[in-house]
Amino acid sequence: MKKSIPRYTFYKHKYGSELLVDVVELKYVKRFLAEGAAHTLTYYDITFITEGEGRFSIDNQICEAIPGDVFFSKPGEIRNWDTAHIADGYALIFEDEFLSSFFKDPLFVQHLPFFNLEKTASKLHLSDELYKRMMQLLHDIKAEIDLYRQNDIHVLRALLYEALMLLNRGYLNMLSQGEKDKEAGSIHVSRFVELVGANLKEQHSVRFYADKLCITPNYLNEVVNSAMNLSAKQYILNKIMDEAKKQLIYTDISISDLSFELHFSTVAYFVRCFRQCTGETPLAYRKLYKP
Repeated sequence: MKKSIPRYTFYKHKYGSELLVDVVELKYVKRFLAEGAAHTLTYYDITFITEGEGRFSIDNQICEAIPGDVFFSKPGEIRNWDTAHIADGYALIFEDEFLSSFFKDPLFVQHLPFFNLEKTASKLHLSDELYKRMMQLLHDIKAEIDLYRQNDIHVLRALLYEALMLLNRGYLNMLSQGEKDKEAGSIHVSRFVELVGANLKEQHSVRFYADKLCITPNYLNEVVNSAMNLSAKQYILNKIMDEAKKQLIYTDISISDLSFELHFSTVAYFVRCFRQCTGETPLAYRKLYKP
């Protein structure tokens, strides 16, 4: 019988009260891993290598790890590292909820380039200065955790935020200018897709979404076109029409009410847009596809 890949969950009550951030030594983590054993995590992990050299892989992306290297993994990714030769280091681990419940942006973590949902991040090698600073930060986080009281949670959030921002700066410095532009564009496209999903019934204009992203409509069109090979306006219209199709097939809403719900200025304009996108009028589409 095929064995499943072990999955490790966050030990939320390790310190008594629930706490969703921790710093653990790799030599401690190794006790729970068979040599070379693949595994997945349900939380975010940032692994700092301090002693030894060996292979470290995340979702089949294999790297040679040396002291000063940092590896980033997202929940669900398959990890595998050379526990026999990577002697020690630290894992800074946390649940998304630890930060998302505090920041205005619920996807703050996913918008960091090394935790981008669309790719597996490369390793980051820390400069001597950044390495020393990160080691001090890890020590400070661990010290706060050891003295943890419920009211101290904001101190821990601040320290974790500082660590993520410093790593973000180091990661972006590692990229070429072209990669930086691509990275920024990718983040804007991901956020644009999320915003359209949340606002498509009320907001049809490219400017609305560009303003939300603090970029110009022209730049939004540029990055969306580069990623999807269509304009931002066309993407918005396609998503509106996808919603209209679902309503026509699975509900009995009238065509006029549907056009009103989707914020079209007139029923005729809605019918015209729908026909341009599907080749059918809304009524014909409903007759054709409604169960």
